[in-house]
Amino acid sequence: MKLGLGLYRSVLNRDNFRFARQAGATHIVAQLVDYVKGDNPSLTKNFLNGWGETRNQGKIWTYDELLSLKKEIESHGLVLEAIENFDPSHWYDVLLDGPEKEKQLEGLKSILRNMGKAGIPIMGYYFSLAGVWGWTSGPGGRADANSIIFDASKVDIHQPIPKGMVWNMRYEDEKPGEFIPPVSREEMWQRLEYFLKHMLPVAEENGVRLVAHPDDPPLPEMRKTARLFYNTDEYIKLLDISKSASNGFEFCMGTIQEMPGSDVYSLLDRYSKENRIGYIHFRNVIGKVPHYREAFVDEGDIDMIKALKILKQNNYEGVLIPDHTPEMTTQASWHTGMAYALGFMKGAMQTINSSE
Repeated sequence: MKLGLGLYRSVLNRDNFRFARQAGATHIVAQLVDYVKGDNPSLTKNFLNGWGETRNQGKIWTYDELLSLKKEIESHGLVLEAIENFDPSHWYDVLLDGPEKEKQLEGLKSILRNMGKAGIPIMGYYFSLAGVWGWTSGPGGRADANSIIFDASKVDIHQPIPKGMVWNMRYEDEKPGEFIPPVSREEMWQRLEYFLKHMLPVAEENGVRLVAHPDDPPLPEMRKTARLFYNTDEYIKLLDISKSASNGFEFCMGTIQEMPGSDVYSLLDRYSKENRIGYIHFRNVIGKVPHYREAFVDEGDIDMIKALKILKQNNYEGVLIPDHTPEMTTQASWHTGMAYALGFMKGAMQTINSSE
């Protein structure tokens, strides 16, 4: 097991690489597009109106850009383990089955080739139209820590998605009164299968793993579009599409715990044994849909020590990152929250490793 930290583009810098190393992390999972407004590394509180906008159509991540980032990270004694999430402007018509789909697929293939050439082994993705939506943020955590909350009774989960937006990001100007039409689960599975049919051979050829994130919030439908990975049965269907070693999971413990009837431990055990997990979001929650809140790593419904023992028993060698965590009441609330989570993870991993 390896300890990592996830960083958005605006905070992929020297100070945060040093912070990661100081907290004991050895690996970085990088997001190369910012899903927030402003320069605060914490998630925006205005989730319902979208995370921001991206206008990077046709501007795929080049080999030189990826190699430069990798070398910068390595200069701080860290390893770039994965890129998390395609830029929505790179693949909105892949998700929407729109007129630019084939062109955008070629761009995504180029990204995989560039990653393979640069030696970046994992590409995380989230195949969803609504994306992460419906969260609110406020002092709902332990001792009033600022935390993410989902309460389906307080949001209109049937609100349609405006045209020009996908994955809760705007890629072109809004067209008032125009919305994405409803999409069935059958249609969404067909789109995912088409995506993987074209992408997995390129991933295999270039030594890159494509790993899928489950739906958060894990509801069967949101904003009039079906969700693919809203329960564990649907999530494991992904592996039936292809047995390729390049086809796997981005295992988000918090999201899986949020699913009704889920068993995080059995799923973690099964797929860590089978080496189908690319990397892990080591995140804790309290409650399940339709109402849950994110929790500090030591207080949620998941026994995180039990989870680590399962991974240790199965010789899991991948990276675990905190993903996100409640903020703490300091002038550096995001950094303090992350330091708390990383410290817990580092100590627990050392204890488990020393108990052999």
